[in-house]
Amino acid sequence: MNAPARILVVDDQVEHLNAVEMLLTGFGYQVVLCASGAEALARLEREPVDLILADVAMPQLNGYQLLEAVRRQPRWAHIPFVFLTARALDSDVRYGKALGADDYLTKPVQPEDLLAVVEGKLRRHDQLLEAAAMATPAVSPEEIRVGRLRIDTGHHRAWLDTEPLILSVKEFALLAELARRAGEVLPATALVLVTHGLRTDDADEARELIRPLIRSLRHKLGDTTNEPGAIETVRGLGYRMREA
Repeated sequence: MNAPARILVVDDQVEHLNAVEMLLTGFGYQVVLCASGAEALARLEREPVDLILADVAMPQLNGYQLLEAVRRQPRWAHIPFVFLTARALDSDVRYGKALGADDYLTKPVQPEDLLAVVEGKLRRHDQLLEAAAMATPAVSPEEIRVGRLRIDTGHHRAWLDTEPLILSVKEFALLAELARRAGEVLPATALVLVTHGLRTDDADEARELIRPLIRSLRHKLGDTTNEPGAIETVRGLGYRMREA
């Protein structure tokens, strides 16, 4: 029998922490509570967790900064990270997702909605890990170099020149696939299989899932609208990484 999933909940509001703990433990999850981002990082150093639920507006280290710190560490980068916050502006939601959050929920949230997201993110994470293990059972980690970009697939790390890139699991998978096949035009339907494990012939659906990841990668690679970037959009066909 598998051990129950361990969920780290981070919020400076004690009442909210207690309410989320009561809900999640009632459905069999183990819950770790932290009242600040700094405390959450300290707990992550001491014990593993399977998912992180975090508020945004916290003193000293806010939720955005916590997410960046988590994604910066290869041993934590795979952990699903979900914002649960009262900040409900569209700009807040877009920014959180652009940083690499796996989902963004706004307070007050219905218990069934929170449980659905937690269950779905945990299941999808397990599926991605299983798929990766089955797909590359005997393949050695590889280093990919394209222009200024260097990727270490074995340690889930990437650099632009000498600067490390902070990437979510999906962003890393997408960047590695584009770099591995630099110069090729890859349709969104092929890329979404790599990033989301989704097989679909619906090109519009695939593009909707891939576009935010492409946008975030371009930003992190320093691309601007005034210059040709590392990742090109080939209209009507897909995306291509420039070879130099």
